[in-house]
Formats: sequence, C-alpha cells, structure tokens
Amino acid sequence: MKINDTQRIGAYRTYQQQSDIRANQASGKRRKDEVQFSAEAMELLGAQRAEDPNRSKRIESLKNEVATGTYHIDSGKLAEKVLPFVRE
Repeated sequence: MKINDTQRIGAYRTYQQQSDIRANQASGKRRKDEVQFSAEAMELLGAQRAEDPNRSKRIESLKNEVATGTYHIDSGKLAEKVLPFVRE
C-alpha cells in the first residue's frame, strides 16, 4: 500500500492561497470603526458636565453613608413611589 502525502499538501496549499487572496482583498478596502452620538446623547452629556456643586456633594455624602452602612430608607416614601408602578 502506498501512502501519498501530496493530497494533504495540495489541500493545504489551496487553503493558503485562498487565505492570501482574501487578505489582499480585505487590506485594500479596510474600513475603520466609527461612533456617532445623537443630539439627545450630547445634550445629556452636557447636562452631566454642568451639574451644580451641591449635587456632587450630596452624591458623595450618599456614597459614604451607603459604604459605612448608615444610610436608611424611609419606607413610607419608598412605598409612595413604588405604588403607582405596582398598580399598573
């Protein structure tokens, strides 16, 4: 019985040639990714940048309270806010 490796090599060469052709075609027409933001997103971004200093102080205060475990939620206010969503 004769074992002939030329078929395997030929298959590899065909694959390699096809791969080279695809790479050459793709490199000439390569596109770069781009991102576009909507007008609404830009408006929201501007609003975040222009936030007042009292808000940032309040946010830092809340973060510290949550981190230390001293933040408490008023259950009555929470129920008032959640109730309309539960009824729907």
